[in-house]
Amino acid sequence: MIASSKERPRSGDPAPEAAERIHVAIVDSAIGRVLVASSEQGICAMLPGDDDAALRQALERRFPQAVLLESERPPEEWLSQVAAFLDDPRRGLTLPLDLRGTPFQQRVWEALRRIPAGDTASYTDIACRIGSPRAVRAVARACATNPLAVVVPCHRVLRRDGGISGYRWGVERKRLLLEREARLSR
Repeated sequence: MIASSKERPRSGDPAPEAAERIHVAIVDSAIGRVLVASSEQGICAMLPGDDDAALRQALERRFPQAVLLESERPPEEWLSQVAAFLDDPRRGLTLPLDLRGTPFQQRVWEALRRIPAGDTASYTDIACRIGSPRAVRAVARACATNPLAVVVPCHRVLRRDGGISGYRWGVERKRLLLEREARLSR
């Protein structure tokens, strides 16, 4: 977990008072290190990875105007719930979310959240479910820009032939998530 509670404006200049503040913590989980970020509305990013500095850089790219507060927030109970959810996604996550994206991305992400742990769907399936059967590539792009790993389970989306395709956080991590969920669902 990040120990500092200092604000970090990116440019070294004082942060404008109106700048959004995002609280950041990095936790160990069943899938490795996971950056958890929250705004005033809820969790706005869950990014798995192997390198804390790279995780912070990814968050900075996603929220370039925000001030990142490296602290014990989100509250400890949030972190506990996130860790339990990552350990077993069947538990669900009841925390508020701040899921930002285009209306199309929102539709895709909502369709992904309806795929139960242990199940999968194809990109074509998701395109059909949202009423845009020809938008298979756009569905794949929406999966690739998903800021809430596991919560928005884009790892459950496979190629039409059932093969594992690319995953923003690595194909091996995707394979691990799918294998764990299949084992838990038995």
